[in-house]
Amino acid sequence: MYVADDWKDYEVMDTGNGEKLERWGDVILRRPDPQIIWPIESEDKRWREVHGHYHRSSSGGGQWEMKKQIPDRWTVSYDRLKFYIRPTNFKHTGLFPEQAANWRWMMDKIAAAGRPISVLNLFAYTGGASVAAASAGASVVHVDAAKGMVQWAKENLALSGLGDRPVRFITDDVFKFVQREQRRGNRYDAIIMDPPSYGRGPGGEMWKLEQSLYPFVESCLSILSDTPLFFLINSYTTGISPTVLHNMLSMTVKRRFGGRISAGELGLPITVSGLHLPCGILGRWEE
Repeated sequence: MYVADDWKDYEVMDTGNGEKLERWGDVILRRPDPQIIWPIESEDKRWREVHGHYHRSSSGGGQWEMKKQIPDRWTVSYDRLKFYIRPTNFKHTGLFPEQAANWRWMMDKIAAAGRPISVLNLFAYTGGASVAAASAGASVVHVDAAKGMVQWAKENLALSGLGDRPVRFITDDVFKFVQREQRRGNRYDAIIMDPPSYGRGPGGEMWKLEQSLYPFVESCLSILSDTPLFFLINSYTTGISPTVLHNMLSMTVKRRFGGRISAGELGLPITVSGLHLPCGILGRWEE
């Protein structure tokens, strides 16, 4: 497991009964998590005296119950990076803190490369990986189909004091964007992707990760440079094993460029129990 255990502004305080108790800076939130199928060992006052509690609805979705006043958004820091946090209607906060394990890895890889590195971040959300790569000196192209998420990512970059770095923010369908980059002959030293389980393209094309991910990864080979640095796939799709990502990268990127692959779970430490909370999977190829 790749554990993001060096946070100061974020903490999984406790877990149980399908929920996690989290500290985001000074704000305490209680949110559901389907991986937590064990009981709360001691539901003390910390569980009750939270700022916000997201309740799932039996009919799907859910809503926040705000018990204490909080800002519309606030800031958390990771190393020299800063991010805006805001509870959304879909229980999320705009940041997946377990991804810090990937940010640290890619920052180290880029800083040690000894050459200019261009990074393409696909399904890039609010830009955690884009900010991390830019902070390490890479030029970045950030692509996401959701205009609001792209704007949030721009604000995160500026908040981190990196607004002058060579980062292009593009609101577009990632599949169409990759096809255009192929025609233009543009190439990248590193590709990051965090594809959804399901989705639809601009022409109504159905994306289902189990059927669509392999051909998409294969199509991205043509926009890698002759000496790529890394290729990172994240997945939160239930039932997909890290070995699936390992095999996929072996059959595509490693087959063409050699290098080495690692894969596993992402996780966060749980303060009370000393255990780790599983938070999705990753597959990494590196030169």
